[in-house]
Amino acid sequence: MDILSRVQSSPSVGSASRQLEAVLLGAVGVAAFSLTLPATKLALHGLAPIFVSLGRALVAAGLSALCLAATRQPRPRGSQWFRLASVGAGAVVGFPVLSAFALQHLTSAHSAVITGLLPAATAVMAVLRAGERPAWSFWLACSGGAVCVLLFAWTQGAGGVSPWDLVVLAAVALAGLAYAEGAALTHELGAWQTMSWALVLMAPLLVAPVVLAAPRAGEAGPEAWLGFAYVSLVSMFLGMFAWYRALASGGTARIGQLQLAQPVLTLGWSAILLGESVGVPTVMAALAVIASVAITQRVR
Repeated sequence: MDILSRVQSSPSVGSASRQLEAVLLGAVGVAAFSLTLPATKLALHGLAPIFVSLGRALVAAGLSALCLAATRQPRPRGSQWFRLASVGAGAVVGFPVLSAFALQHLTSAHSAVITGLLPAATAVMAVLRAGERPAWSFWLACSGGAVCVLLFAWTQGAGGVSPWDLVVLAAVALAGLAYAEGAALTHELGAWQTMSWALVLMAPLLVAPVVLAAPRAGEAGPEAWLGFAYVSLVSMFLGMFAWYRALASGGTARIGQLQLAQPVLTLGWSAILLGESVGVPTVMAALAVIASVAITQRVR
């Protein structure tokens, strides 16, 4: 065996390659999710919150059912259905519904800085549910990132706690649980299969609310439908597939920290798409958050 073969077969090289793949997939997921709040805000200009939040899941569920059928995926068994229900409750229903209602009262930028706590929530859920045990240095970097997000929220005027802030925080907690449970299930069912089965499982519960909220859809303009299309096809479907694969490959707690960069990206999109102002504090926070993300990817 030559030197190149020994290097390629080395466990450390393979591990590094898998970690790099996980980080790249996680970055794709974060980029996809960073547009979710602005796109939802656009969709709410002409569509009801229930139609946007549950309708997007219904569209993704239909696409997921086609993929599962076309590839003849084996059905989940026993307790896997209950675990999929927790994924659906958080990622399919909880976060989309709560964030959609909150966005009727909060700006996209305001909501974005609160959802910056999602990585910390995901890490905590991974410890409680998935049994991960990151080192103390990881928690130090994680805490630093969370502090950066909180300071950023304060400087952007999001320091005051309103009832709708609490609604967004509840959405964050549900999403953290869904990410941790979904990542654990990915080892058993596969990455895209886990999210697909969660969507299909929840679909029967979504039909009636979406139909009842549909009459208002006739008032929606092109921008609202464009926003709805994005959250349906990218946020709820394609982005989720990349994200769950990344969580399972790179570790839920570690890869979850990539979402510390999401609020900064979301604020950029909010400025471009919604005309919300972004000043110097945003740039400073971006540098601090990105530094924290880099540290969490290096510590063991």
